Amino acid sequence: MNNKHDEIKNLLKATRNMLSNETIKEERLEIRKKYNLLLEQDDETESEKDTLNAIVPNDPTKKINVNKSIDKKIENTTNPKREKKQAYRISGGILVLHGTDKKDIELTTDDKQAFQETMDEFTQEVSDLVDFNKLNVYTNNVEWSGKIVEFDVEFFYSIGEENGIYINGEMIRTDEKFTELITKLKSYYEKFKSKWSKVISQRKKTNK
Repeated sequence: MNNKHDEIKNLLKATRNMLSNETIKEERLEIRKKYNLLLEQDDETESEKDTLNAIVPNDPTKKINVNKSIDKKIENTTNPKREKKQAYRISGGILVLHGTDKKDIELTTDDKQAFQETMDEFTQEVSDLVDFNKLNVYTNNVEWSGKIVEFDVEFFYSIGEENGIYINGEMIRTDEKFTELITKLKSYYEKFKSKWSKVISQRKKTNK
């Protein structure tokens, strides 16, 4: 019984201390947390309100999107630059340069010449019946694709992380002509990779 009485006395004492102006703000906050006390709104100082609101919002119905807040903080910290791109039409084909700075998307004579040679060489060495898609030049990669009309086959070249040759088609007849086409695609890919690796390297040197 005495223990219960002492506990009530301590609680009343804590409440009086909290209402006293002699108690510093930090102690008042600590007492509120310890005994889970709820006081009149007017008793809270502006500083305490700000501190408590930082922990628990005034509006209990307001949801806090933690992931969004973290993402925003990361974005503000790293301040990544948005990608820029510029397309150029060259001899019936389209070359697209990608980068983060204006100088990254400026077309050079070497870029133009390499693109023109690439289209000419492909029609000469692989197939002259082809519809080319855009050739995309990135900082560390080049991607190019198109459709070989004679076989109704789409090809894709990449020299970046997923470098290699990819083809796509339906019900392709694997006869000698198709086997010959695959051989030509592989053979020209090596030339394509060598040419555009040099272009990327040169662009990095120029843009430094």
